[in-house]
Amino acid sequence: MSTQATSLFNSDLSVINVGLGMFDQDITAQGARVSTLDWTPPGGGSPEVLAALEALEDPRVAERTEAANAEAVMRIIGARPMLVGFGRAVDVVPGMTPTTILHAGPPITWDRMAGAMKGAVTGALVFEGLARDLDEAERLAASGEITFSPCHEHDCVGSMAGVTSASMYMHIVRNETHGNTAFTNLSEQMAKILRMGANDESVIERLVWMRDVLGPMLKEAMEIGGPVDLRVLLSQALHMGDECHNRNIAGTLLLTQALTPSLLQTSFSTEQKKEVFDFVASSDYFSGPTWLAMAKAAMDAAHGIEGSTIVTTMARNGVEFGLRVSGLPGNQWLTGPAQPVIGPMFAGFRPEDAGLDIGDSAISETYGFGGFAMATAPAIVALVGGTVQEAVAFTRDMGEITTTENPNVTIPALGFQGIPTGIDVRKVLATGILPVINTAIAHKEAGIGMIGAGITHPPAAVFEQAATALALALAGTVA
Repeated sequence: MSTQATSLFNSDLSVINVGLGMFDQDITAQGARVSTLDWTPPGGGSPEVLAALEALEDPRVAERTEAANAEAVMRIIGARPMLVGFGRAVDVVPGMTPTTILHAGPPITWDRMAGAMKGAVTGALVFEGLARDLDEAERLAASGEITFSPCHEHDCVGSMAGVTSASMYMHIVRNETHGNTAFTNLSEQMAKILRMGANDESVIERLVWMRDVLGPMLKEAMEIGGPVDLRVLLSQALHMGDECHNRNIAGTLLLTQALTPSLLQTSFSTEQKKEVFDFVASSDYFSGPTWLAMAKAAMDAAHGIEGSTIVTTMARNGVEFGLRVSGLPGNQWLTGPAQPVIGPMFAGFRPEDAGLDIGDSAISETYGFGGFAMATAPAIVALVGGTVQEAVAFTRDMGEITTTENPNVTIPALGFQGIPTGIDVRKVLATGILPVINTAIAHKEAGIGMIGAGITHPPAAVFEQAATALALALAGTVA
């Protein structure tokens, strides 16, 4: 044995274990120091996925992809979403009819819907006067007479169950840079609410008041005051300690500040104005949907760029997680199983009470705030669990799977670096780092509502499908 080898085996070893964590147990038993690197092969080692990644790394393909991705993120960063009005869904949303119900996530039929979504659907049918009670609403939903369609396929996003019906008032957000428009409904605040699957009389009464008072007053106020620059407000809110997905204290104050002068000038009675201000003050979440429509307006502008591997949609319906990618135009959904959300539960509830991940609100993370910007909002850990250090680490990790940083929306705690922007399918598979999403937890049964909040991730399978589909789409375009 050589002198060097003898020296090696007679010295104290510091070992790096790559792969299976169980290997470090034997090394530790021998008295050596060991650090285990959490690593898996790209694409989970699947030959099909590895072949797709290799095809995407072809120099001729990669050159086109880099140019396409640069265009996609330029559109995201350059988007200027403006809140320009409010209106009834049937009047403003493309393809909306009196018997259409929009929902969160990829397409799904009534018989497959999660409990929270079924609860929201039946509540909406009663609210619209299409059913006299919840029992009749269930029969109607199953009859084939109601059209169910994803919010995302109608320029919309919807929180949690995302259920949107004809009479609900919508934000109207116009992307002044690229000319497209996005919509989302109004916050019901944080009581027992439809978007979480609750559907009792109090929920319906609130929806009626929102239709008859809140929505029309907001509509009139916007006609008086004019557009509101949402990207500016989002940036300010992050500087004030929000991440604008589940923490919206600053964002709601800023939005309310922008709307109040015009609300006071509307033709509604003093009592009605007081009702509106009391409602806004009842929860910090009032601005939550606003940021979703803002992000949707930006991300839609980046969709449909040939060769781009940038994710433009992440959405969940409580059964499936759906992904859309810029280079796969139109409504080509890549789907996998919805995941559990891990985090603190409200008193009296247990993890087994929870439904799976649900909602279109992951458009926040797709744009780069929410879970991607938790470094701006250390107080969010009180709601979703974890530590401040983990919140900062999530933001840093997301920089590993994104294309650039958004200089218009920055993070003070990280030296005012921009939020991570432009999730790249290739980087997700190469690193094994999945996008982080912070979100609420709805009960698995209809009629109950929110029971906690926490952290979740997409299933890796949707990114594997995306890589395979992108490689196939690009194969015929390279000479």
